[in-house]
Amino acid sequence: MSEPAAKDLLATMLSRILAWWLPLAAMLLAIPLGDGPKTVVWCLALAWMGGACLANARRCGRVHCRYTGPFLLAMILPVLGHGTGVLWLGDQGWLWLGAATGLGVAAIWWLSEQMLGKYR
Repeated sequence: MSEPAAKDLLATMLSRILAWWLPLAAMLLAIPLGDGPKTVVWCLALAWMGGACLANARRCGRVHCRYTGPFLLAMILPVLGHGTGVLWLGDQGWLWLGAATGLGVAAIWWLSEQMLGKYR
């Protein structure tokens, strides 16, 4: 395994679970909750995953992490806005936020690594 790949948090199942799958599971489990608790869970999960991405970008130079980290952190703003009622996204607001987050991360991941490679 090359040096960047050896340092990549995506290299081991345990680090993937701790950094991304547990916060994602928390977001999914929070869906039936009211706006207040859901907002808190989603904001914490997005901050955790965004921080993990930024740490991974610094740690191993993973290209998509440079972009998904700030994207996940930026998604806290619309989540916080919708959850507090400041930004009304309609009755399906949480669905739109979840879809935007998931599709955004997938697009950033795929496009950035297609264009720039896996590590830099």
